[in-house]
Amino acid sequence: MSWLRDFSWNCFAVTGSIDAYLLYTDMKTKTLAEWKDQRQPQKQKEETKV
Repeated sequence: MSWLRDFSWNCFAVTGSIDAYLLYTDMKTKTLAEWKDQRQPQKQKEETKV
């Protein structure tokens, strides 16, 4: 999905389209949330080992 985020940022940079910027921020937020969700099970496993 990072290609879509990069593409929307480039569109915003070239055109100044607010829609492209909103898509960029939405993708950035979703990417961060997905990263946190992926790390969550790892953290729980580490906590149970201790």
